[in-house]
Amino acid sequence: MPAGDTTLRPEIAHSWWRSERSGLTPAGPQPRVEPDAVDRRGRLRTAAGPVLAELARQLGGADFCVVLADRAARITELSGGGRALRDRLESLGVVSGGVFLEETTGTNSLATAYELRRGVAVHGEEHYLEPFKRFSCYGHPITHPVTHRLVGVLDITCPSAAGSPLLAPLVARAARDVEDGLLRTARAAERRMLAAFRAATTGRQRPVLVLGEGVVLAGPAAVALLDPVDHLTLRELAAGSGGEGTLSAVTLASGRTVSVRWRPVEGSDGVLFDLAELPETGAPAHRSDAPVPGSAVYIGGAPGTGRTTAARSLADAAGVAVRTLDASEAVVRGDADWLARLERAAADHRGLLLVEDVHLLSETCAVRLHRIMTRRPGPWTVLTGAPPAGLTGSHAVLAADCPVQVELPTLRERTAELPGLVRAMIDGLGLGGRLHFTPAALAALSAQPFPGELRELHAVVRDVAARRSAGGVTVQDLPERYRFGPGTPAMTPLERAEYDTITAALLDCGGNKLRTARRLGISRTTLYSRMRALRITG
Repeated sequence: MPAGDTTLRPEIAHSWWRSERSGLTPAGPQPRVEPDAVDRRGRLRTAAGPVLAELARQLGGADFCVVLADRAARITELSGGGRALRDRLESLGVVSGGVFLEETTGTNSLATAYELRRGVAVHGEEHYLEPFKRFSCYGHPITHPVTHRLVGVLDITCPSAAGSPLLAPLVARAARDVEDGLLRTARAAERRMLAAFRAATTGRQRPVLVLGEGVVLAGPAAVALLDPVDHLTLRELAAGSGGEGTLSAVTLASGRTVSVRWRPVEGSDGVLFDLAELPETGAPAHRSDAPVPGSAVYIGGAPGTGRTTAARSLADAAGVAVRTLDASEAVVRGDADWLARLERAAADHRGLLLVEDVHLLSETCAVRLHRIMTRRPGPWTVLTGAPPAGLTGSHAVLAADCPVQVELPTLRERTAELPGLVRAMIDGLGLGGRLHFTPAALAALSAQPFPGELRELHAVVRDVAARRSAGGVTVQDLPERYRFGPGTPAMTPLERAEYDTITAALLDCGGNKLRTARRLGISRTTLYSRMRALRITG
């Protein structure tokens, strides 16, 4: 690390050391620009496009530039920022195709986040290169939610004077949104692969499988015939053909010989393989009458987005009864009691078996539930839980094995529906026709982040109804914290982004300020200061 320098943070000092070892001098960058290598229609840019646009809108003005780099640390997209800022950055290689590695651009949030595989902020003098010292930048890696490989880095760059400690959690949240977009794209591709697999296996017993990025779909005959090393052989065959192909004889790891036909699955990176074991091997073809699992449903979303209501609407539409088990009860009653109730429900119920909050299940309970879902005969199973992108381990397996997945939007994404939602809640309280919210009150509610989602909105409506049972609800009738609206001083885009970031973190941490500050990576003093400035109570 730099000799005699004891003031740099450890991760910055080590980055300076790596930059020096690569032969870079602080005088200026050694930019490498590869515009022809930029993938302009790839999944990363598709998933990131709406997120970058929203992030630029939230930040507003000319002081902030949002930058996306790909898995090779090559810039693929820039948005936001005024002409003066963009001109200064372009002169330093911040252009489409610019390669931001520490060996070419030294210590900065794109190159160093790429190197460390975690979020990093670099401020002013912490930059290794002199021309970058006038900026602050905040970068966060983007990891593919299926393959867990690094696919890019998202960055916010601004003049040092415009920096804020809340830009780091803001860019981290935006990176997660890009990962959610990648997962939705992957789901669409996976659905296409699943449809192709089912079409190829319907009424047939010969070995068929689909291989994609992080996806293997194999029928019983293919499972019995192929070794994992055979998957590599098949992938190489398809990669070498550039499209469809046929080989009359391929020797497997087991010594058996098969003929192979393959074709790409349209709209995905998957390839479907149809195999036939050749008679001369002397090995009888494997046959199986194993039943195909039924169509389970996973409904994901933040707490309060209406997961239970959505699940029950499925039962209502089908005209069947609902049997509900709550995963949180396993925490209170213990796994053994909950599993016994699950087994009874699965054995006795012939309608819809609804299992709520499956992300809270222990590993033991999740594995048993998965077995019941794939058992036949069995009940129609609907699961609710956290957004699929946030699931891991056995909980992710539960969601992935549901052919139908529904992700409910947040209330902030449904502001156009808010008047109707409020009317429905008033009707549910028995006050329909007597109480209504004025346009000003609805506008004030539409400006809220609502981290508690529909549950929080319902609490507001219930609180108002308890104090006023008839007439028009005005802004002054709302609880004090919900009175922000067009008639009050407007927040800047950055203040709104800070407000949303802090309130969401407070909700996740149960209102605990110390945990919230740690979650955001800021001091409690800074948290309290920003809460006062943004009029956040709690």
